[in-house]
Amino acid sequence: MQDRIKKIRNRIKEAALSCGRDPSTMRLVAVSKTVSSKNVKAAVEAGVFIFGENYIQEAMQKIDKIADSRLSWHFIGHLQSNKAKYVVRYFDLIHSVDTLKLAKEINRQAKKLDKIQKILVQVNIAMEATKSGVATKDTISLIKDISKLENLSVKGLMTMPPFFNQPEKVRPYFKTLSQLQHQIRQESIENIEMKELSMGMTGDFEVAIEEGATLVRIGTAIFGDRS
Repeated sequence: MQDRIKKIRNRIKEAALSCGRDPSTMRLVAVSKTVSSKNVKAAVEAGVFIFGENYIQEAMQKIDKIADSRLSWHFIGHLQSNKAKYVVRYFDLIHSVDTLKLAKEINRQAKKLDKIQKILVQVNIAMEATKSGVATKDTISLIKDISKLENLSVKGLMTMPPFFNQPEKVRPYFKTLSQLQHQIRQESIENIEMKELSMGMTGDFEVAIEEGATLVRIGTAIFGDRS
């Protein structure tokens, strides 16, 4: 695993340098859904400290079992409002907020814990029926509504483009998210920080970096294929 992680880090660095970006401005999120605590610990030993989880129940057990305060846990899966209280308790950053209803519930739960919950707004750029996310055209209006919630801090945007075997085919979706980030910055909305772009996975993260990704979510290239 050490070798695999080293290779990924080198590829991230090369992709950043090739387009004139500082490699230290992007972070690797190791997607550890369905991965055992033992393998997560092996990744930590290889220098990975940010992990992305999709399933609440599994994640809570894993986080409790590993109990390593150095780690930052990101929730990257589809989130239902009734699970918000658990996510707020366990996760530093939620990548997948896509409705005002969900944002309000996260805000309510964060308030109970006296926590400012960091979130990203998930955008469904391709408008795929099988994926969550707010429509591109509705994103600014959603962010303006979320900006009024006192216990939430919007840090940026996330997207999951359609799956293609050729990374170049995904570029337009990453470019659109980057342009949207720029547009939101121009709006100067109070309490909104457009610092992060969570985009790019094992098959296309280099293209995502070229288009401005700051968080790349990589699972298969680290932990291998999952059943």
